[in-house]
Amino acid sequence: MQTVTLEFRTSDLELLGLVPTQFFEKYEEVELLETLRLERGWRLQLLRVRRRGGLRRASELERESRRIRRAYGLQSFELVELRPRTRDYVLLVRQRNTATLRRLLALAGGHVNPTAPFLLTPERVVASFHGEEAALRRVLSKLQREGLPFQVVRSSPRPLLRTREPVPLTPRQQHLLVRAWTLGYYAVPRRITLTRLARLVGISPPAAGKLLRRAEGHLVAQFLAATAAPRPGSADER
Repeated sequence: MQTVTLEFRTSDLELLGLVPTQFFEKYEEVELLETLRLERGWRLQLLRVRRRGGLRRASELERESRRIRRAYGLQSFELVELRPRTRDYVLLVRQRNTATLRRLLALAGGHVNPTAPFLLTPERVVASFHGEEAALRRVLSKLQREGLPFQVVRSSPRPLLRTREPVPLTPRQQHLLVRAWTLGYYAVPRRITLTRLARLVGISPPAAGKLLRRAEGHLVAQFLAATAAPRPGSADER
C-alpha cells in the first residue's frame, strides 16, 4: 500500500468539471475531512468549506438548498456545524461524480481512497490518495495520457497519519474515533454532541458512548504501558 500526494492547478480541474466554475468567487478553500462512501456514480464526503465574508445562518442555507444543490451538482447536503470565528461550514455532502471521475474510479477498481491532506484553493488543489501501488500507477498514467498537468508532492509507502505501534482497536472503534475527532467531539469546547455524532454514524447514542469509552480505554492503557507510568502507591511515588 502506498500514499501519494499530488498538486494540480485549480483551473485545469475546472475545465474537466472536477471543480465547479465560479465556486471560489464565494469561497476561499475546501478541505476534505473524510470520505464516507465512494461509488462510481456518487460520493458521500465530510467537507470543511471556508466562506468569503460572514457565514449564512442555517435557516438561510435550508431555504436556498435547491439552488445550492443545482449550482454545485449536489444530490444532497447537510449542515453539520457552523464555525463563525473561522468562517467555516462543516458539511455532509452527497455529490454526483463527473464522467472523468467515474473513469478514474473504474481504473482504481476500489483499491484507491482519498486521504489527508486534501485541500482546494482558488489557485491549486493538493490531493492525497492511499491504495495499492498498481492501482495508483494506473490512475496516474491515465492522468498523464489525458494531458492533465500535475506534480507529485509526496510519495510514501504508508498513510500520512499512522502510529508507530499497532493500535489495539476494532475497525468500528477506529472509524468512530476518527469521526469524533474530525467533527470536534474532543475539542474544547466540544463542537458536536454525542447524540449528533451517533446520528451521523447511524448508531444509538448509548452504543456510540460505549464504543468511544472502550476505544479511549485501550488507548490510555497503551499509553501507560509505553511510558511505564508508575501506578498509584508505587515505590516511585514515595
